[in-house]
Amino acid sequence: MDNNLKKIRLGRTGLEVTELCFGALPIGPAQSNKSLDESRSTMALALKSGINFFDTAQMYKTYDPIALAIKETGITPIIATKSVAASYEDMDKAVAEALDKLGVGYIDIFFLHAARVGPDVFEQRAGALACLLDHKKKGTIGFIGISAHAVDVVEQAAAHDDIDVVFAVINMNGMGIMRGTKDQMERAVEKCFAADKGVMLMKVLAGGNILKDYEAAMRYVFNFSKGRAAIALGMVSEKEVVSNVDYFSGKDISEYLATVAGDNKHMLVFSLICKSCNKCVEVCGADAITIDNGPAVINPETCVKCGYCVTACPEFALRFI
Repeated sequence: MDNNLKKIRLGRTGLEVTELCFGALPIGPAQSNKSLDESRSTMALALKSGINFFDTAQMYKTYDPIALAIKETGITPIIATKSVAASYEDMDKAVAEALDKLGVGYIDIFFLHAARVGPDVFEQRAGALACLLDHKKKGTIGFIGISAHAVDVVEQAAAHDDIDVVFAVINMNGMGIMRGTKDQMERAVEKCFAADKGVMLMKVLAGGNILKDYEAAMRYVFNFSKGRAAIALGMVSEKEVVSNVDYFSGKDISEYLATVAGDNKHMLVFSLICKSCNKCVEVCGADAITIDNGPAVINPETCVKCGYCVTACPEFALRFI
């Protein structure tokens, strides 16, 4: 595919990544649950189209199609993955799993997956961070990051010497930002830029909630980033890969956008199955779920459709429809 994807320097890591990062969350079982073959094909097209940066996670369960896409194309992208592991032992297992399932000997960036964790995150995840530091010394991972939805965590990460890359929520409507406003998150991310951290931005389309305003949403994030951050966009089809690559290459995609009405998916709670165990509340990075003497209730005004609750629910009582 003829494209002109811009590359950026990811802070002090020195990694040269495409500004467009392939977000693997929505193609997996937490959201669209595409087949292994469909996922492989979409990811292979992304690689052949010039996207050299993939974002995934242990809980996304998308390692297998990434490995197959690498095998098919012979192209190994820069890979960022994450784990919610808190202890040294669990993080060690998470790193081993990523290396094994991705079929690589090295992970470029490994994140503390801390969507909902409070301001004491570095105390709660001290064991996991120690493990990542040891893997960095051994050369099995290149750089350490933190993925966060909360303003205070992003601010702390900007000042934390062991953190090389910060992955933050930001979008023009401020959806999904915890413990702060959009303006406060902008200032927190600016502190990361000032500290020469690598910066990745997520939920720029608010989990699909503002997909119908794609161009306005992208103008906002481009104006804020000024070419300093990688922008992760979830993609579930070859058509989405083509349109996003074209847009980031400066091409007109108005014809495609005219067919996009927005993301009509919503979360459904099967109340007879829900056991009110709070697992979904614990992982929700948008404070969109409440449980009060009954089954889970999801606020559609704040839900960013990440699907974390789907994978966390032991009863499969929450589903995208």
